[in-house]
Amino acid sequence: MTASNYPRLVIVTGLSGAGKTQAVRCLEDLGFFCVDNLPPSLIPGLVDLLGQPAKEGEGINKVALVMDIRGGQFFDGLEEALAYLDGRGIPYEILFLEAADEILVRRYKETRRRHPLSSGGQILEGIIAERRRLEELRGRASKIIDTSELTPRQLKEQVSELFGDSRRQLVINIISFGYKYGIPLDADLVMDVRFLPNPFYIPALRPFTGHDRCVAEFVMSTPEARQFIEQFAALLRFLIPHYQQEGKSHLVIAIGCTGGQHRSVTLANRLGEILRGDNYDVVVKHRDVVRYLSSGSRR
Repeated sequence: MTASNYPRLVIVTGLSGAGKTQAVRCLEDLGFFCVDNLPPSLIPGLVDLLGQPAKEGEGINKVALVMDIRGGQFFDGLEEALAYLDGRGIPYEILFLEAADEILVRRYKETRRRHPLSSGGQILEGIIAERRRLEELRGRASKIIDTSELTPRQLKEQVSELFGDSRRQLVINIISFGYKYGIPLDADLVMDVRFLPNPFYIPALRPFTGHDRCVAEFVMSTPEARQFIEQFAALLRFLIPHYQQEGKSHLVIAIGCTGGQHRSVTLANRLGEILRGDNYDVVVKHRDVVRYLSSGSRR
């Protein structure tokens, strides 16, 4: 694997209490493989591992490594590790988080945690020592975020803007289900499509599911179904950017009919096609079709 084909590598560092934990959580939501408190001496081995060929669909394409003074004496090896990456021609980005001294002192007092470099409980002394120790690394940073006046949500927005694809950071799960088996517990939006004609009552269609062309054509042949999917897709096109703006990383849309075999399956599949066409990351699942198929009801 050439250096240009390595996964995107982001090194997250900065002052203790500046929000690295929140930043890493956001990176995880953006699809990064995250390793916290990694000793810098292990970077060469990790890079070699990432460079090995992976099975199709199983590769890691985004990696975030959190390294800070919690590593103690191991942290001193970071410059050497960065030199190794430079020598191999492997690109990386450094995200450095910081905050004003008084803000960091207040955060430590609120959490009642001990600063890694404080002696005798003197928080400010630890902060000053850490700032001095990280000065050179700060100068190499690709991006510096001052979190002094940022809420967790605002920090997440900044990290998302820097490292996320605004169209793909939200994963949309579309689930078809049958009301007779209950509404999916994790659903954010629930749509009841039992107002549409039910293929179950047509003997020739009853043995099939919404995956089959005969059922799908029947369901989508009605003006109500076509109008519904058009207007529901328009509603989602309005809602999704607002969900993204609020920092939502997963959206679960549940579409239900009586048994979860015909109408809901057809419409879930169709909605998935539409949203994928809009370049969203969509996963379509059919919760209750397997009940129908395993019951022996299908021909």
